Amino acid sequence: MKRLFIVLAGAFWMLGANAQIVKEDEAALVYYSPKTIIVLDFTYSIERQEAGMFAPYAEEMLGVKDVISENRTKYVLEDAVIGTRTEADYTRPHKIVLEKGSETPLLNLNEKNLLVGYNMPPAKKEKGANKPTGIQRNVQKSKDTDKTIAPYSEEILEAKSLKAKAEAVAKQIYHLRETRMYLLGGEVEHAPADGKAMELVLKELDKQEQTLTELFTGRSTKETEHRRIEYNSINRTETAEDQAQKKLLYFSEDNGFTQSENIDADSICIYMQLRNAYFKAPENDKRKTKKKNDALSQITYNLPGNAVVQVFYKNRLLNNRSLPVAQLGIDVPLPKGLFTGDKQPQIEFSEKTGNIVSISK
Repeated sequence: MKRLFIVLAGAFWMLGANAQIVKEDEAALVYYSPKTIIVLDFTYSIERQEAGMFAPYAEEMLGVKDVISENRTKYVLEDAVIGTRTEADYTRPHKIVLEKGSETPLLNLNEKNLLVGYNMPPAKKEKGANKPTGIQRNVQKSKDTDKTIAPYSEEILEAKSLKAKAEAVAKQIYHLRETRMYLLGGEVEHAPADGKAMELVLKELDKQEQTLTELFTGRSTKETEHRRIEYNSINRTETAEDQAQKKLLYFSEDNGFTQSENIDADSICIYMQLRNAYFKAPENDKRKTKKKNDALSQITYNLPGNAVVQVFYKNRLLNNRSLPVAQLGIDVPLPKGLFTGDKQPQIEFSEKTGNIVSISK
């Protein structure tokens, strides 16, 4: 946490469009209003279907009709989590001119040059403070990587044709089933000595049978992945009409996230309804009175706007959240009288919105 940001002198520095200007030989402190970035974290699953080698003989030899007859990869968009993170809005700088002989204001700025306090002790930086808020889940993918080697018998390996191999595998499947039945019925001469050993043997028999059966029915595996994108196009110049539904990216059941020109892809859209989007201060907020105590100081706080963020895919609402948006707000100067007297106030500002959290004196 920096106690003071910067003092400029002997320079002519333009801060940006609509910015204040630090003039030549003018000493000033500069900080910025916050800007809210929307962070979207998508969860999608990938289901891979592998056709069974002996699928044509599944019904004839095992009596199974529901089989995977061709290889296919299917992508399914599960949900979206809406979060935020904060950056400095370089289109909204604030200049505090230092008068000769006056004390330097006790400003507390963070590493992003956002005002977070006045006459406050530096706050301890929390672990993960720069990460998006509102997204708690682990973004690491989880994947089924179990690849069991099929327990082929000598007869299967020596079979010449595909059908002969299928017949040998079917015979081994029935043999495994019979063995399980004999074990459970206590008809095996050398049965496992205890219940734990029996459990391990039965588990291994089940595993072998499943592996061989998948040669007929096919195999399906599923993994879950995440994709995170940022939406930072909420600007103060936009009006409610400008915040119509916007296409962010595209998703296809055959290819996952893809380009817009992909013919089989459907769009993922974000829609915003603006609430309390001030954009500019009303005239009554700019007025100045003749009373000394009612004069305005150079220190301002941000009164944020609000937006309802909705994310759609194929006309299905994935998520809906109402949240404060700093750049849709207005800058409100604090009264000069607040800083008079022997004791200076302690003011805490929100890093996310720029609004006042607390004032004490």
